[in-house]
Amino acid sequence: MSRVRVVSVALTAAALSITTLAAATQANAAGVRYAALGDSYSAGVGSGSYTSESGSCSRSTKAYPYLWNAAHAPSSFSFVACSGATTGDVIANQLGVLNTSTTLVSITIGGNDAGFASTMQTCVLSSESSCLSAVNTAKSYANNTLPGKLSNLYGQIKSKAPNAKVVVLGYPHLYQVPGDCIFGISDTKRTAINGAADTLDTVIAKQAANAGFTFKDVRTVFAGHEICGSSSQWLNSTTLPISDSYHPNASGQASGYLPSFSAAA
Repeated sequence: MSRVRVVSVALTAAALSITTLAAATQANAAGVRYAALGDSYSAGVGSGSYTSESGSCSRSTKAYPYLWNAAHAPSSFSFVACSGATTGDVIANQLGVLNTSTTLVSITIGGNDAGFASTMQTCVLSSESSCLSAVNTAKSYANNTLPGKLSNLYGQIKSKAPNAKVVVLGYPHLYQVPGDCIFGISDTKRTAINGAADTLDTVIAKQAANAGFTFKDVRTVFAGHEICGSSSQWLNSTTLPISDSYHPNASGQASGYLPSFSAAA
């Protein structure tokens, strides 16, 4: 057999293998009924390409739920995550898509309850002491009030979708400290903000475990790709539109959140 023919046969076999793997992946998800709940980190705010039907919820075709759906072709896909959502908003506006036939649920939630947006605004625009005070307030809320809210929400998800695997995803550190950024907020502020993420993730992980859900910690996946990171950044710093700031960009969704969710789905 000639060398050209050998190469041709090898390439054909590789192409068939990839096609077979893709078909098998989709076949495995054929009976999956997937509901994507949560806040802006699940909606894909910061990654662009927002769908017109989602309005102010800013759901993106580059968000990890949308990417997972495109790759796996589940039997049904309900994408209702919404920018700015709190635990109460999920209960009021998103749980209607769940039922006994739902087999897979994803969610990020808790950051808005703890005042993520206002804390970031304080840290960017105000003094170091004001920033640290705002972070401590957010951490106190996360430790003392958020557990009950998450427990209530998770209980309702479990009640409405008793047969579903529920994957709860956490929040990444926003900053690499020390990092490569010359301008912007101080390392003291950056460290405090990362500490707030640690507190949030600890609380969320505990409540997810209590509910029997799977928690995926994305901090290690994002390590080195935070704002001020030495590698490609998967998170937006201050940007326009301002609502995209401090959210994962398209790379963060595709390379950070998607593989984390896929590993648990």
